[in-house]
Amino acid sequence: MTQTPGVTAPDYDLTQPLDIDFAGAFADITEEERAQQLAVRQFVQDEVLPVIDGYWERYEVPMDLVKRMAELDFLRDGVDVPGFRKISKMAEGLSAMEMSRGDGSVTTICGVQGGLALRSITMLGSDEQIEKYAGPMARGEILGAFALTEPTHGSDSVGLETSAVKETRDGVEGYVINGEKKWIGFGSIGDISVVWARGEDGQVHGYIVPQDTPGYRATTIEGKLSLRAIHQAHIVLDDVFVPADCLLPKSRSFKDTGRVLFATRLGVAWGAVGQAIACYETAVAYSQQRVQFGRPLAASQMVQERLTKMLSILTQMQLLVKQMTRLDEAEQLTGPQASLAKYTCTRGAREIAAIARDLLGGNGILLENRVARHFADIEALHTYEGTESMQALIIGREITGTSAFA
Repeated sequence: MTQTPGVTAPDYDLTQPLDIDFAGAFADITEEERAQQLAVRQFVQDEVLPVIDGYWERYEVPMDLVKRMAELDFLRDGVDVPGFRKISKMAEGLSAMEMSRGDGSVTTICGVQGGLALRSITMLGSDEQIEKYAGPMARGEILGAFALTEPTHGSDSVGLETSAVKETRDGVEGYVINGEKKWIGFGSIGDISVVWARGEDGQVHGYIVPQDTPGYRATTIEGKLSLRAIHQAHIVLDDVFVPADCLLPKSRSFKDTGRVLFATRLGVAWGAVGQAIACYETAVAYSQQRVQFGRPLAASQMVQERLTKMLSILTQMQLLVKQMTRLDEAEQLTGPQASLAKYTCTRGAREIAAIARDLLGGNGILLENRVARHFADIEALHTYEGTESMQALIIGREITGTSAFA
C-alpha cells in the first residue's frame, strides 16, 4: 500500500519476540529446554501468527495447526508417552508460555488434548488403554476431550450428577451413562471423551467414551467472545452404553480427577505469562512506532511509566512460575502453591492486557494489532481450571487453617 504521510495509517510491526527476561529468571535453564522454547516460538512466528486472527474471527478450529503441532510433537503438552522423548517440567512450562504468546485457543487445544484427556489416560488408565490411545493421541490421530464440568456444576464439579450404572447388554458387561456436560473442548469435534461420572458406589470415575456412541449428543456452544479458535461443547449423554474396559481403572474417586487437574494448573499460569508477554511486546513495539504530537509515544513519560508497570508485573509472574516449576520438579509443589501461581498470573495478565489495550488507543480493539484477541482470551484463562474465587478459597484455607467453602 502506498502511504501518504499524515493521511495513510502506517503498517505497524507488532509481533516480533523480545525475549523478555528482565530478572534473568530463565538464565539457568538447560540447552535442551531453551531449544524446546525456541522451537515453539519459531512455530508461533511462522505458522500461528500469520493465520490465527482469521480463525479467531471466523470461529473456526485451525485443524491444519493441530496437525502441525502433532507433527512437531507439541500436542501432548509434555505428558509422558511411551516411545516419545521425555520433556522436563520446565520445558513444558516454557512451551506453554511461547504457545500462549501466539494464541490462547491454540494453547487450550494442547491443554485439552494432552494436559487433560491424554494425561487422564496415561495417569489413570490400564496398560491396554495406554497402548491403544496414548501414541495415537500424541500423533493427533485421535482427538480427545475431558468431560467434567456440567451445566449446574462448574466450581463445585465434585458434586457432579452424571451417573454410570453397571449393565449387561447383548452379553457385554459395561456401564450406562446419563447426564450432561458443558464447556467441553473438542467435545463435539473429537473422537473420544473422558467422561467423569458417579458410579453406583457413590464415587467419581472416568470412562473413555467414543463420541460416535449412540446416545452421545454434542452441540458446539455458539456466541463465545473468548477462545474462538477452539470449540467447546454442550454434551447430552442419554443411556450411553460403554463396555467395562472403557472404565479408567485407577480413577477410584474425585481425588484422582483432582490429580489430573493439579498436574495442569501450573500450565495455566505459564499460559497467562505467555499472553501477558504478547500484550507487553505489542505495547512496546507500538509505543516506538506510533507517532503523535510529532514524536513516538515511547518518548512520553506517561507511556514509559505504563511500560514499566507492565514489565514489573510480568517479571513477578515469570519468577513465580519458574520457582513453582522447580518445586514441581522436586515433587514438593503443593495444591495451594499451584493455586497461588494460577491466581497471581491470570490476574497479572488481565492487568497487563488492559494497560496494553488502553495504550494502543483505538488501534487496541483491532484484531490485526494482537492485543484485543489476547484481552478476550485471558478472560477464559482467568476462569477455567478454577476461578479466581476458588483459588482464593484454597489459598485462604492454607493461610488460616479454616475452610470457607460453602
